[in-house]
Amino acid sequence: MAETSSTGTLHKDALGFFEVIALSVAILAPTFASSMNFGMIAADAGSSVSLVFVISVVSLLFVATAFVKFGSRYSSAGSAYTYIEVGLGKHVGALSGWALLLTYTCWTAGCSSAFGYLFGQFVLELTGIDISWVVFTLLALAGIWYITYSDVHLSTRLMLVVELIAVALLLVGLISIAVQVAGTTGLSIAPFQTSGDTTATGIGTGMVAAILSFGGFEGAASLGEETRNPHKYIPVAILSTVIFAGIVYVFVSFVEVNAYGLSPEGIAAFASSGSAVVELSSRYLSPTFTTIITLFISISAFSTALGSMTASSRVLYQLAKDGKAPISLGKVHPRHQTPSVADGVITVVAVATVLAVFLGSGATIDGFLVFQYVGTIGTIALVLVYLLTCIAAIAEFGVKSHEWTWQNIFPAAGSVLLAYVLWANVAPDALEFPFNIFPFVVIAFLAAGYAVTSIIWRRSSTDPQVSTSAEGATSQA
Repeated sequence: MAETSSTGTLHKDALGFFEVIALSVAILAPTFASSMNFGMIAADAGSSVSLVFVISVVSLLFVATAFVKFGSRYSSAGSAYTYIEVGLGKHVGALSGWALLLTYTCWTAGCSSAFGYLFGQFVLELTGIDISWVVFTLLALAGIWYITYSDVHLSTRLMLVVELIAVALLLVGLISIAVQVAGTTGLSIAPFQTSGDTTATGIGTGMVAAILSFGGFEGAASLGEETRNPHKYIPVAILSTVIFAGIVYVFVSFVEVNAYGLSPEGIAAFASSGSAVVELSSRYLSPTFTTIITLFISISAFSTALGSMTASSRVLYQLAKDGKAPISLGKVHPRHQTPSVADGVITVVAVATVLAVFLGSGATIDGFLVFQYVGTIGTIALVLVYLLTCIAAIAEFGVKSHEWTWQNIFPAAGSVLLAYVLWANVAPDALEFPFNIFPFVVIAFLAAGYAVTSIIWRRSSTDPQVSTSAEGATSQA
């Protein structure tokens, strides 16, 4: 007879530093992001893609200091949601928990769709057989469910190995392309500058795609309940992931803009690219390398979806454990010690999302557009979470503890930059359909999630002023 889930805790002290950093690197997935996201930035910011990344790296380092400060004192599966509740109270904490859940669930669905799109291209290049991306996406989601349901060790180690190989291939290919471009048209520093078609709003909207590329650097925090020495490992993993990704992204964006060309035609081609790295590889490198890099970018997308599922199931588990979601969602598998019920729910929601968008389009939409749409919704929610984390750090360590140091100044600066990014993406004329409705999708989801939490509070007669997750988190003075 199959074992069933039961209440309990996740596997204590199961993960070391490399498993912890693996989750952040896997959700962030530099190889996948470099191929899929940078064209979206070019569509908003023109040739100034590298400039957007420089601003984004600085912004996210400011944000990372808040995570580092919290991570050195608190650990739980709730990640940023727990941190926000510590600093800003249970009501704001509940909203942030649902926002973080929306982010990781959207990325599970979106990145699985991107995997289906890319792996379908790989199969087509290799065999000439054209199979719908939806088939590969659904198979990926089934595999991701099994891995996250069975063993957190397997999922984290697999993610790290895959991504390191993929990053190595990416850099080899981009260095070769840079050498060729330098020998013909030359390399320009224009990607680090503003141009005639660059606007402040364009920079702000472009930063959403840039933050999507960095999104997940905080994923390690969701392993707080399963990590050995979490107060040391998690802060180091978060900060080093941002620095590593920032270096990769600035270099890759510089090469990609130059390789497409600085003319309006070149920027337009970059902006409309489905996979910039694949397209540039087919233009500058051998067909064999193009086929190989397509495979590894698709695996990197799978890795991102796997990491997102790992994080989303733990956030949902923590919400249920803290009395903000139905308690049945907080059950843990007795043998695997994984949040098995939450895993199943996230899988069903991700499958339903993919099929709804696909069938709603009349089965005409491709996986890349699904990734763009669903991923953007998740990223807007994540920007809100990052902003609240910065404010919570100021409230907890500055206002309450009177620790007025650089560790509070940096989150304050990050708050200003993130507030601008949010404003740039809710301004009435900022985006075209359907991107202009995505902020309202986020608001509707948060309202529904908070309504569920409110009902649970009323039924359990819980005092909403008492911080459950803050009390449940492991703290270190």
